[in-house]
Amino acid sequence: MSSTNAEPTLPLPPEPRPPSRGRRWLGTALALLVVAGLAAGAWYLIKRSAEPAGGRANFAGMSQTVGHAAAHRADLPILIDALGTVTPLATITLKPQVGGVLTEVLYTEGQTVAKGQLLARIDPRPYEQALEQAKGTRVRDEAQLEAARVTLARYRTLLGQDSIARQDVDTQAALVKQLEGAVISDRAAEAAARLNLDFTRITAPVAGRIGLRTVDPGNTVTANAATGIAVITQMNPIDVQFSVPQDRVPDIQAQLAKGEPLQVKAMDRVRSSVLDTGAFSTLDNIVDTSTGTVRAKARFANAGAPLFPNQFVNVQMTLRTISAIVVPVTAVRTGPNGPFVYVVNEDRTVSMRQVKRGEATVDLVAITDGVKEGELVVTEGGDRLKDGARVQLQGEKPAPPRQGANGQRGPRGPNGEGPQQGRRQRPPPQ
Repeated sequence: MSSTNAEPTLPLPPEPRPPSRGRRWLGTALALLVVAGLAAGAWYLIKRSAEPAGGRANFAGMSQTVGHAAAHRADLPILIDALGTVTPLATITLKPQVGGVLTEVLYTEGQTVAKGQLLARIDPRPYEQALEQAKGTRVRDEAQLEAARVTLARYRTLLGQDSIARQDVDTQAALVKQLEGAVISDRAAEAAARLNLDFTRITAPVAGRIGLRTVDPGNTVTANAATGIAVITQMNPIDVQFSVPQDRVPDIQAQLAKGEPLQVKAMDRVRSSVLDTGAFSTLDNIVDTSTGTVRAKARFANAGAPLFPNQFVNVQMTLRTISAIVVPVTAVRTGPNGPFVYVVNEDRTVSMRQVKRGEATVDLVAITDGVKEGELVVTEGGDRLKDGARVQLQGEKPAPPRQGANGQRGPRGPNGEGPQQGRRQRPPPQ
């Protein structure tokens, strides 16, 4: 007999059914497909990265547009480019040679002065008085010397008559020599006083440009002051100092031995204009071991003063001129076997050709072997090429695609042929 208070019995949850064999096989197949897809993608990426860009560009019959230039024979100047500093031939600080009050300043700051031009004047009165005093001393000593000489002549006459002792004659002769020495000293003192008087007139020792004034009129100046009253810089002619590689020193010396002047150009900071043209002057006598260069100088007329002292300029020296087959610098590339160029063939394919480089400028390089005159070389776009790649020259019209079998343009195969084989075409409508 069942009890009314008994709790109802809950049904148990169904046990999970084991996966069927079909579902397990499908999961395994999907996993294998994913692994195979990843492996194929990795293989494709590795193969694509190893393939030259030119090969991909020429895939499916496509051609790469490149820049080109013709190899030609030209006179190639051999240049040496360097950074130079404008150096004046003379920089002179005007220092007073005597002290005194600066009474006049007769120049304008920044003025171009001539050699010997009066620039300033120091009060000359003390030096005029010193000169007069030196003259008086000289005149006095000269009168005493003349009197002593007359007395000596009289004594010698008396000595010949045996009327005077020889000692008196010798004493008078010594007095004459003493006075002669005093007169010489007086003359030197007079010359020094006259020189000091001349030093009160400060003149320009060289022609050049005068700088800013450091002393105003009315100030007292001292002899050989450290600052001076002004600085004169010689502007015409002027030198430019620069450095040349030590490997170029034998070539420079060989050209100088021939007596041929080496032209040197001084250009502005951006090399857009030539400031002045001069001639090579000299080389230093030692190589700078820290840079492997030798200092050199070139002299410029500097008419109109386009070159300013201590100015930085770009120097371009023409060492010599050679006749050679030249191509643009951008046409020459460097590979594992050395420099090479891509030569454009008549069928618009390129051939990689090893070359030997010669002298070079900023724009052109001489080719001593590997390229003939008139051949076309690739100047732009060569990084995406390989030997045998098909190219299209800049400025040329692209070749039209090939026609299909029915006269219509169809898709091209990997090698540029017509429609791919095996693809059935739709028959024309009836």
